[in-house]
Amino acid sequence: MGRTKKALGVWLLTAVGLYATSASSKPIRATEDPVKNEPALAAEDKQHWAFQPLLLPQPPPVHNEQLARNPIDRFILASQEAVGEKLFPEAPPLTLLRRLTFDLTGLPPTAEQARAYLASHATNGDAAYESIVDELLRSDRYGEAWAQHWLDLARYADTDGFEHDLERKEAWKYRDWVIRALNADIPFDEFAAMQIAGDELPGSEAIATGFLLSGPDMPDTNFQDERMHLLLNGITSTVGSTFLGMTIGCAQCHDHPYDPLSQADFYRLRACFDNIPKLKRDKQLPPSYIEASVKPRESRVAIRGDHQRPGPVIPAGFPRIANPAEIDVYPTPAGNSSGRRAALARWITQPTNVLFLRTSVNRLWLHHFGRPLVGSPNDLGKQGEKPTHPQLLDWLAAELPREKWSLKRMHKMIVMSATYRQAPVMQHDSGGKAAELYVGFPRKRLTGEQLRDAMLLVSNRLNYKMGGPGVSLPLPAEVSTTLLKKQIAITQDEAEHNRRSIYVFARRNLRYPLFDVFDRPDALVSCGRRSESTTAPQALMLLNSSFTQTMANSLAAVIASTDSEPQRIIADATWSCYSRPPTDLELSIGTEFLQKQQMLTKTFQEAVSDYCLALLNASEFSWVD
Repeated sequence: MGRTKKALGVWLLTAVGLYATSASSKPIRATEDPVKNEPALAAEDKQHWAFQPLLLPQPPPVHNEQLARNPIDRFILASQEAVGEKLFPEAPPLTLLRRLTFDLTGLPPTAEQARAYLASHATNGDAAYESIVDELLRSDRYGEAWAQHWLDLARYADTDGFEHDLERKEAWKYRDWVIRALNADIPFDEFAAMQIAGDELPGSEAIATGFLLSGPDMPDTNFQDERMHLLLNGITSTVGSTFLGMTIGCAQCHDHPYDPLSQADFYRLRACFDNIPKLKRDKQLPPSYIEASVKPRESRVAIRGDHQRPGPVIPAGFPRIANPAEIDVYPTPAGNSSGRRAALARWITQPTNVLFLRTSVNRLWLHHFGRPLVGSPNDLGKQGEKPTHPQLLDWLAAELPREKWSLKRMHKMIVMSATYRQAPVMQHDSGGKAAELYVGFPRKRLTGEQLRDAMLLVSNRLNYKMGGPGVSLPLPAEVSTTLLKKQIAITQDEAEHNRRSIYVFARRNLRYPLFDVFDRPDALVSCGRRSESTTAPQALMLLNSSFTQTMANSLAAVIASTDSEPQRIIADATWSCYSRPPTDLELSIGTEFLQKQQMLTKTFQEAVSDYCLALLNASEFSWVD
């Protein structure tokens, strides 16, 4: 077995080396002393756009001055006008309202909110729009929506993963901290720093360091040294991709094949975290980071990434390419901690750290427009995509600290822009250069979590309770029969089943079926941008699942309980599902459907349920214009 493993390792290294050589003309470089043999940074290494100082551009002049509402629009208009394009007109009020509410809270507006906004907008115009933006940003629903984006980065789940997939009893405390922090609009530099060193920084919360320990773990392994090695590697890789937008994890076994990151760079960064108490078999990780002592242990490089081949001692430090000022780690011990993580947190979040700034605002833009300014949010390196609007990216990066690191101010700036408020692009026109130039607002499909929450809301079943342990939902029989008894335990209080998806128990080895088919990440590695597939199981899930059927029945019960006149039912259902009145054609088709369907069902309400099910399955419900 030992020979087989060794042969497999040689084969993998050879295969990776051949790929790297063919893809970049730079062979894999791994030595017996990665510190002594560390390659120097060449001048050409520093020329990549992501490593350059911020451009600090001024918003450019544009011909269509009247179209610009704020500096963002000037950058977008300048790139459009260069090729003869310009912004689309503003979207209709109700289209904008639905876009805003999903964007900022992850939920659709209620029918009452939509009607009230339409009336207010008719008399107050822009003031009504700004008022609803402020209202949504103040809502507790905001933190619940934007926390999910962050949990994707953190690899959050309520279980360990691997064979036994044991429950982490207190993992939810980190999830709740993220929601509270976002709702409180904690300055983003502090928000980031706390997750690296919340136990070491003054006035911070230790539970924030749950970010570091959110990844998969195998407590039952017989090889606890290897477990520690993998844990530290996962922390280092996730910190690198989340806060610096660099695939530093690629350098854990050898020098990075594309970017100027050496294996020594990886282990310098890893040394900042290498002070965890010795792990014990069958003992799970704590909910927050704890150090072994105020005096850090001696960190060593793992030769070729093998924990059984300890190399030279290496001090804690920062990746050289991201540290042009050559700042050293100056730890200030705090309590029982070495202070190295606090030094790292301060270095990452300094307002001159261009990778941190560019990575952060790129993610904001991604979640507002469905496409980022840099198409690879976790990789700003040489293999990542180039920015489509480099001047806008750098202007936003400089604006974040100018706005006192307030994410809510940044959100408001983006959604108040004319670029964001454009009429939607029809699907067949949404690709190519026009999409890259943001000519029209790109349509966005809802995530599985948003779909579930939207169905709960329109059916008047959504439970707004916040916080606490994850809710275990009933699973379809075809899934539950394949699981262990402890894996199919259901939360007894049925009212809890109707809580928002952010509070659904997140099992690493089994994603909730609706979330799974709609591309929820696996929580094994940091996910900067979800994939977006189109598959038959998605349609089958929405049409046939017991959850969707139940939501359709509940919606029918609400709208049919006060009126039995078909056109009134159609109007109420359309307002509930789509936040708008029905068209004449929809009234005609809907009335005909209810009349015919009533002949096939036992009761009129069953016919209404079938009509509601059709509305929940329509493209308009699962897409935002």
